[in-house]
Amino acid sequence: MDGVMLAGLLGGIGGLTRGVVGLLKALSLRRRVMWGYYVITVLVAVIIGVFVGIIFDFDPRLSLLAGYAGTDILEGIYKSFKVDKVYVKK
Repeated sequence: MDGVMLAGLLGGIGGLTRGVVGLLKALSLRRRVMWGYYVITVLVAVIIGVFVGIIFDFDPRLSLLAGYAGTDILEGIYKSFKVDKVYVKK
């Protein structure tokens, strides 16, 4: 198998693994799962994992780890733009 394809595949698997771990965590805490958000997040995580895995293709293990950790970017962006209600006393 070509090195770039292997790195992309491993990065995608890393992103998918991150999504599954998040789902298991939510289910264990008995939180409501937003399935639409989950599917989109996992798909984007796989895409990011593929590209990050290709960039860091020095070692197949690094590609897998980069795909897993690369999805933290998604979480950080989502949390930074999350808008909470603000109550003002009169």
